[in-house]
Amino acid sequence: MLKTTIIAVGKLKERAFVELEQEYLKRLRPYAKVKIIELPEVPYHKEKEAGVARRKEAEKIIKRLNPDASITVLDERGELLSTAEFSRRLAPFEATGREIIFIIGSSTGLDKEIKKRANWLLALSPLTFTHNFARVILEEQLYRALTLSAGKIYHK
Repeated sequence: MLKTTIIAVGKLKERAFVELEQEYLKRLRPYAKVKIIELPEVPYHKEKEAGVARRKEAEKIIKRLNPDASITVLDERGELLSTAEFSRRLAPFEATGREIIFIIGSSTGLDKEIKKRANWLLALSPLTFTHNFARVILEEQLYRALTLSAGKIYHK
């Protein structure tokens, strides 16, 4: 069973996203233990303050990291994988029980310190998504990848 934590800066606010997340977390239960950690966004008013906000968010993220876990950062410049490739990448974590942490930044992105700590930069798509969409897409792809590794058939 996969042990994973999703650290997300920002809260799911819209009901549709909350319901989608609940659905995917329910679907994931037979395949994974998923822990969600929502951290508050640091407000900023001017563009030049965004870097300070990112650093403060990074400090909060770092406090929640398990030093024994593998860190995956969602980043638009990260590696693009098919669902089958994603499934194969998750297999060692399923087999060993080692935790994998996925980090989703706020609208200002993630501080370079978080990216330096990452074992893997993962892109969900070349398209840009809101952080709410990215979170639900990650959960859906975790479900799809884990059902694939469990021998379930899905539409390719």
